[in-house]
Order: sequence, then structure tokens, then C-alpha cells
Amino acid sequence: MTAEVPHKTVSSRATDRPGDTSPFALGLLLRQAHWRAATVMTEALRPLGIELRHFAVLIVLVDRGPTVQRDLVAATGSDKAGIMRIVDDLERKGLAVRKAVPGDRRARAVEITPQGVELFDAAHVAAAPLADRLIADLKPGEAEQLTDLLTRFAYPAGGQA
Repeated sequence: MTAEVPHKTVSSRATDRPGDTSPFALGLLLRQAHWRAATVMTEALRPLGIELRHFAVLIVLVDRGPTVQRDLVAATGSDKAGIMRIVDDLERKGLAVRKAVPGDRRARAVEITPQGVELFDAAHVAAAPLADRLIADLKPGEAEQLTDLLTRFAYPAGGQA
């Protein structure tokens, strides 16, 4: 089965170059920005023995406290199997533990350990100078503006996608 391609040619091409008017350009720019930020933050986490996927779960646990795995799936954009592997890794490293949820025999809440909190804090110390590198080309106030814009983009009012 082949997809029908409209006969009208589009003069705008999807690139990640500034000024591209393609409807795909924003997504490509966001992907490039994510790749750059992830590369820098991975550099900060590597000496601590964890990856970004692990740290994403630790962020949720610090923010929310003990969290059931299905909620970790939603909060991190992972899938059930992926969260299971991440939590397994965190448990093996002593950074998190699974605990029974009162009233629900099947559910397990994941909780950060004191060692996990120490690593969480150490990661922030290690990441600070690298994060400064990420925003080095921005003018005063632009980092805050970028954060505000991305927050509103990622979490639109009314929960719309």
C-alpha cells in the first residue's frame, strides 16, 4: 500500500536551520536542542555511574515522593518494560527501593533511598558548570525566557497535546 502524495510541491523544506518555515522545523530544532542538552548532561552523570533515564526517575521521586511504577511511566515518557529495567538498575545501585502499596497487593511504589538523594545532589553540583556551557550563547534573561517558553510548550494549558 502506498501513501498518496499531494501533487502540489512545497517550496519549504524541513531542516533544523533557523528561519525554516516548514511545519516540521520546530520539531527538528527541539530534537537537536534535546540531543545537545542530553549529551552535556550525560557527561555530568557518567562519573556518577548513572544515565539520563535513571536520573529522570530520580527527579520524579524527589519531586513526588514514593511513586507507583505506572505513574513513573507517565511522568518520564517511558514504557512499562523500560521503567521496570530502570527501577531494577536503581535498586541494584542502592538508589531506590520498591515498597508495597497499602491496600493494593499488586502495586509497588518506588522510593528514593538516602544514597539516591546523595547522588541526586551530587549530580546537580556536577551538572552546574556544564549547564552554564549550554546557555553560554544566550543573552541575559534569555535562559529564563527559554525555560518559560519550553514549559508552556511541553505542558499546555488544559493538558492539550
